[in-house]
Amino acid sequence: MPIHRLPANPRIQRLRKQAKTLLQQMRAGAPEARRLVAEFHPRPPRAPRLSDAQLVTARMYGFASWPKLKEHIGTVERYTRSPHRIAPREDPQEEFLRLACLTYGQDDRGRTGEAGLLPAGQPGLSTANVFTMAATGSADSMADALAADPGLARAQGGPFGWEPLLYLAYARVDPPGRPVEAARLLLDHGADPNAGFLWDGLTSPFTALTGAFGGGEGDQPPHPRGPELARLLLEAGADPNDGQALYNRGLGGSFSDDPVHLELLLEFGLGRGEGGPWRGRLGPTLRSPRQLVRDELATAALRGGPRRTRLLLAHGAEVDGLGGHPAFGGRTPYELAVLHGHTEVAELLAAAGASTVLDETDTFTAACMRADAGAVAASGRAPLARALARTPDLINRAAEQRRPAAVRLLAGLGFDVNHLHRAAPLHAAAWNDDVETARTLVELGADLTIRDTEHDSTPLGWAEYGGRHRVAAYLRNMERHE
Repeated sequence: MPIHRLPANPRIQRLRKQAKTLLQQMRAGAPEARRLVAEFHPRPPRAPRLSDAQLVTARMYGFASWPKLKEHIGTVERYTRSPHRIAPREDPQEEFLRLACLTYGQDDRGRTGEAGLLPAGQPGLSTANVFTMAATGSADSMADALAADPGLARAQGGPFGWEPLLYLAYARVDPPGRPVEAARLLLDHGADPNAGFLWDGLTSPFTALTGAFGGGEGDQPPHPRGPELARLLLEAGADPNDGQALYNRGLGGSFSDDPVHLELLLEFGLGRGEGGPWRGRLGPTLRSPRQLVRDELATAALRGGPRRTRLLLAHGAEVDGLGGHPAFGGRTPYELAVLHGHTEVAELLAAAGASTVLDETDTFTAACMRADAGAVAASGRAPLARALARTPDLINRAAEQRRPAAVRLLAGLGFDVNHLHRAAPLHAAAWNDDVETARTLVELGADLTIRDTEHDSTPLGWAEYGGRHRVAAYLRNMERHE
């Protein structure tokens, strides 16, 4: 297994320099270089050459050879698109498409509204070409265009260099027209149901299926006809082992225990097969279907999804399988559930045969997260002292998990309600639109003006940016009364 992940948007020039540096270290007998050679070179050389250093470099990233690594980088370059970096266009057709589609980098809530104004002023804009037809779901015009030239179904163009199916899947226009009918026409004329791109060189493809489901770290909305569109794509051959779609609707962004997307993906084979054409192209940089299911169960445990947990266990998910994302910290699903206060999920996992053994520190943490004051008191002072020293962000975790009773208990134990772990607990409550937890934190002395370390924004700023209207109204009211 690789011990390193390739950087986003890898460049062969950078990797050549890395291999040359490694060669110098190998010839100098550096301990780290010796370890890498012993682990990754099948026949460690006495007098290393550049080809040896290149082989070790390739294998430490999970590739069998330097040519295979070079081939992978060529694939990344071929499929990389950076829609969020595209500047405003003078051409009205391209500007409409730029504004109408999710870009996962510039998706403020006013952009699609701006896109909607353009066709109103230019009535022919929505049917100007196959890309605008796709974005607006103009099925009748699409039928005429494809009848005249079926090759348009796989053409690349528009501001992002996408195929029409991607503009259709990522468009968020109101009204959406007849996108499912338009998508069917494209697929019937040869569009690729696995069409996608690598966002800014990240090796997790953003497919048409990803676009249909929406979600992500900016809580991007799903397509207005998302479930129907996703089913159509899957019926046409889209691979259900779509890691980016799963991330966007699971670990990334706000979490919902609604498992509709999971039900659909499991119905069509999530967790089975080889991983489809994208894994064929990108190889070891993409997680296996089996690992994707492990990650989904870990996500349900980490974020508190009993419905997802039941569904995944019913489909054979490994009850003690480890998720691969750093957010899981090498913990089993049961450990993640109890350490984040998700008692129902923990009970489901235990009933399914999960290992339930916890050490003293984890037992104390679990009691805190479920706000069990009696169990906390019975633990004694040693676990509390360790937790305050090692995990001062436990109160942040409680706020993230919408646990006001746990927040109150932890504050009483000495945890700082203004602890900055990238953000403060009040930022988490603001992003969750969780007025109850926000009110609890403010009553306990949370600072309304505290700024996070990444965006330099207050909790109110987070709420306003994310459209969290209830908590934003509460925080504004509290600021007025300070």
